[in-house]
Amino acid sequence: MTLIKYGAAIAIIGGIAVAVWQTRTPNPAQQVQSLALAEVTLPASLSDNAKIGKVGFEANCASCHGLNGAGQDGIAPPLIHKIYEPSHHGDEAFQRAAAFGVQAHHWRFGNMPPVAGLSRADVAMIVDYIREVQRANGIN
Repeated sequence: MTLIKYGAAIAIIGGIAVAVWQTRTPNPAQQVQSLALAEVTLPASLSDNAKIGKVGFEANCASCHGLNGAGQDGIAPPLIHKIYEPSHHGDEAFQRAAAFGVQAHHWRFGNMPPVAGLSRADVAMIVDYIREVQRANGIN
């Protein structure tokens, strides 16, 4: 009889632990959204170059700079931010960042390493994508 009581108590405690764990552990989709540093509105459509750039961004930049350039808390800054507007960080700044990396200067994320395997044309398409998304978010 004592064994049955212990078994029942363990089952109840285990059930409570699972219920608490499930309410405190967000699913991966919730975690990605909670890491974003900027709310990004996408344009209704993209130019052909920006469509190509989006593919390049997703393959080479999004793992750090987040989905659509929204940034990721503790990882990398949002590119859809007024700091990266064309008058402050021109297109060549993106070219140099990809080619040579960047020493941290506006944000406290650490230095950005160079991105291997991208040509100037690849980066130009990525910049077209970033600029179109920036414009959709009032960053000119």
